[in-house]
Amino acid sequence: MAVKVALDVSAVPLRVAGAGRYIVELAARLPASGVTTTLVTRRDDHLRWRTTSPAATIANVVPNARPARLTYEAWVIGTSRTAQDVDLWHAPHYTMPRRGSTPTVVTIHDLTFFTNPEWHERSKVTFFRRAIAHSAQHARVLVAVSDYSARLLERLVPVHAPIVVAPLGVDLAHFQPEGRDDGSLLRDHDLPEDANYVFFVGTAEPRKGLDVLVAAFREVAEGDGDVELWLAGQAGWGVDALEEQLSTHPYRDRVRRLGFVDDELLPALYRNARVVVYPSRGEGFGLPVLEAMACGAAVVTTSETVMAEVAADAARLVPVGDADALAAAILEALSLSTSDRASESERARARARDFTWDACVAQHLVAYELALGG
Repeated sequence: MAVKVALDVSAVPLRVAGAGRYIVELAARLPASGVTTTLVTRRDDHLRWRTTSPAATIANVVPNARPARLTYEAWVIGTSRTAQDVDLWHAPHYTMPRRGSTPTVVTIHDLTFFTNPEWHERSKVTFFRRAIAHSAQHARVLVAVSDYSARLLERLVPVHAPIVVAPLGVDLAHFQPEGRDDGSLLRDHDLPEDANYVFFVGTAEPRKGLDVLVAAFREVAEGDGDVELWLAGQAGWGVDALEEQLSTHPYRDRVRRLGFVDDELLPALYRNARVVVYPSRGEGFGLPVLEAMACGAAVVTTSETVMAEVAADAARLVPVGDADALAAAILEALSLSTSDRASESERARARARDFTWDACVAQHLVAYELALGG
């Protein structure tokens, strides 16, 4: 597609997760799709993007501090030479320039700022509700990362732009059932090779359902004498109650806190887990579920959420917030025979094959063409 696109990557933190993973994959793959790509970065964050996307042009013009960055995006960048020199501006994280005439595509990840504001810091709720409403009114095209999010967007926000659904993907070569160096990877991170563990990965915050998982783990630990709970992911906000829950848990000595884990280690953690659990109350997509399935893991996640849409029949689904049901599903997965585990692993892998980053990029090309009047 012969088009010049500026992709704003300035909101991506150094530790990439969730929506950041989507932006990184898009940045890496757009040039190979025939899109002349400019990556708009923070002023001190251009070097990693040269590595991520060597064929892209880098415009490291955005202020480093978050308040200044948001102000710059809203009132300055849209009228800058960077914006004027491209055919299209892609804002991949809800917000968009308030000034300027360059056609804009905006990605909307989830609508939880509207449906469940209690899951977020109050200041972010106000900001992102206004940002989403503005984008829905002024973007040429909106990209939703799932059918689930597209339906909520149409229901909750007055939308004056077409919506293109671009489900997220997974790198099937990186997230796969077989790993040659898992033992050494685990040892290098001071982790046992033969541990019997239930695995969770995600930013610690109220909507992730970690409180439900920790409550369920009491019954799981009582039913399985040596199972551990491994929690990976960086600290978010609103975790005081979770920390108190963990500190008084009767099996706290069998809970291992891993913190943020890098891309090299993550597939090994999925592969070697007895069960991967993602009890989130709500997401835009739920990428850990897809990554775990690609690794052939037994997955337990929540029903009536986008994760159920992603997993289809390749995971065990439990009601949101139901610790008893979650414990029962985990114990059932732990008790699988070798043959049943292999069968479920293949079903999970087959479902994961339905989601690729190339397909995600192809949908973005549809959105770009539509935004330019195609």
